[in-house]
Amino acid sequence: MRQAEIPQPLTFAGRTFSVQELQLIQEISRDYQSLGRTEISRTLCELLEWRRPNGRLKNHECRLLLERLQEFGAVNLPEIRPLGRRGPRAVELTPQSEPEQEIVGSAGEFQPLQLEVVEGSGSDSRLWQELMERYHYLRYRVPVGANLRYLVRSTACPGPELAGLLWTSPAWKMAVRDRWIGWTEEQRRRNLQLVVTNARFLILPWVHIKGLASKILSLCARRLPADWERRYGYRPRLLETLVDANRFRGTCYRAANWIVLGRTQGRGRMDRHHDSDRSAPKDVYIYPLCRNVQQHLCRAVAPAFSGVAEEQQ
Repeated sequence: MRQAEIPQPLTFAGRTFSVQELQLIQEISRDYQSLGRTEISRTLCELLEWRRPNGRLKNHECRLLLERLQEFGAVNLPEIRPLGRRGPRAVELTPQSEPEQEIVGSAGEFQPLQLEVVEGSGSDSRLWQELMERYHYLRYRVPVGANLRYLVRSTACPGPELAGLLWTSPAWKMAVRDRWIGWTEEQRRRNLQLVVTNARFLILPWVHIKGLASKILSLCARRLPADWERRYGYRPRLLETLVDANRFRGTCYRAANWIVLGRTQGRGRMDRHHDSDRSAPKDVYIYPLCRNVQQHLCRAVAPAFSGVAEEQQ
């Protein structure tokens, strides 16, 4: 099948690929069909020096780029090898994520809270996935780019999990955030990875602890910068989140001293065609992690991009 020409640069996952780089992607994907999709994406990451600040290849983002280019007819990828179930990754629900007995009280009774990083694919990882799939209205999705997952438990009152969170790379563009920061296009491209998004926040439905959500957010603001630096080699400077105003009032973010900036125009993170029906407008909240954060984001020289989503206006 003939490959479509790519006449102009393409921005994907926080990186702009030149026409020459896109032509290299076409050439490698055409000439190395026998390698399979995973090896093609790894090879391209090495050739294009597409890495995270900690040196790891951005293989997952490259795989998504290849699949996007295939949708456009720009590359022809080898068939997926039958190593497992095809299609979206399904989360099998087990008894470990079934509802627990109701937990009632105030946040002070459950202090200190224990914020546990979820690593790898062990029991906590499977539990985290199940809880999100079963109880979060957005369900579970494989995160793209840099990310950290947490489970929240109480040290004072050992028992079941109280909450789960996911922090990820930010949206590539978000008008109200970008106006507030005041950065130029070049500054945003250089320093966007210093922003981290709260993409999932789930207080489990049987947990009714007054003030718990804001306590967790405050704990994350203190803990996340060091955890992020250990994993990715740099410290974020700004936290952000999007709140669906049709479902939530954002009370816990306000109580934790987050700042509401305004509302998005309703485009999804991956919407490059301005299809406003894909995503309802969201309220944008931010939390600075340092003083003079706007000046810092405009002037700092950050490491290489860590894998941001494409677009959110």
